[in-house]
Amino acid sequence: MNFEKSVIALHKKSRGKLELIPTVPIKDKKDLSLVYTPGVGIISKIISENPERVWDLTIKSHMVAVISDGSAVLGLGNIGPDAALPVMEGKCVLLKKFAGLDAFPVCLNSQDPKDIISAVKIISPVFGGIILEDIAAPNCFTVEEALQNLDIPVMHDDQHGTAVVVLSGMINAAKASGKDLKKMKIVVCGAGAAGTAIAKILAEIAGDVQVLDSKGIIYRGRRDLDIFKTNLAKITNKENRKGDLKDALNGTDAFVGVSRKGLLKKDDIKLMAENPIVFALANPEPEIYPDEAKKGGAFIVATGRSDFPNQVNNCLAFPGIFKGALEVRARQITDGMKISAANALANMVKDPNQAKIIPGPFEKNVTEVVAKAVAKTAMREKPR
Repeated sequence: MNFEKSVIALHKKSRGKLELIPTVPIKDKKDLSLVYTPGVGIISKIISENPERVWDLTIKSHMVAVISDGSAVLGLGNIGPDAALPVMEGKCVLLKKFAGLDAFPVCLNSQDPKDIISAVKIISPVFGGIILEDIAAPNCFTVEEALQNLDIPVMHDDQHGTAVVVLSGMINAAKASGKDLKKMKIVVCGAGAAGTAIAKILAEIAGDVQVLDSKGIIYRGRRDLDIFKTNLAKITNKENRKGDLKDALNGTDAFVGVSRKGLLKKDDIKLMAENPIVFALANPEPEIYPDEAKKGGAFIVATGRSDFPNQVNNCLAFPGIFKGALEVRARQITDGMKISAANALANMVKDPNQAKIIPGPFEKNVTEVVAKAVAKTAMREKPR
């Protein structure tokens, strides 16, 4: 049976990837009276008098909502909420597998940011955290920002989960290639959800970051920029370079692609500084394949694929981030918590080299290491 048939058979047999299982027995009338009426009324009364008790008397402390409008699903684009459901189910399975958290997919039949914001606010009492997933830019920026006052952590994983893993990989790529990250010049190709978050987190640490969209380098004064790209221009491109990808790559240390297949050529890499670093993260086909990148002189290559070394995979980050945040009841996921997560991931690779700059998702204690770092930072910062 080929891979496609195997995938279809698995989903058809299981009818999805999730089920709800009671955590308490209901064998007789006594059990029923404890789980439901009249006993449950006691619990409801306690929570009504002290709302904080919802955290230790209900599922809220370990329940995450995975929210999508189906507007930017994997490499498939705007395929809608029904087609997004199996992806959101998968996200929930990963949260359970890696972090021990329960999660439920919520696919919304609207792509209006106001509707998404309203829906999440309305259902939020059930959940201890919210993961936004596969919501297209720029709506994803608007939605995430508007939900930061929910008093529970809300994070768009396509943005920040990706950014955390990219930063962790870049920390180790710099070490392996003999570069100083604080002095490195990095090109980020793609100014959507992932590219924007990657650029922002790298800009806090690296020497300089240039960002390109479909029209070229983003620079201060470019007249066709929306508010999000205008803000990005303020913190990137210190030299205010203009031009295309070749102009951006000239003399730079690293390339991070979150754009489209085949965009980067081996001759482009020859324009870069010594020991160039290439993160070609477009999926399922990268901006350049590793063998071709190495022919162009790339010293270290990472992709988003599991069949090549150095896979940049969100599941290295988001399970641990939410586990740590929920353990200490963090109200937000801050930049400090993300950077702590990235450093924790990077530190798991004791001897970074060309073949390994990032731990694998099944390596022992990945989630626990990230969770501990996030929780420690959250307790120190005590956001809001």
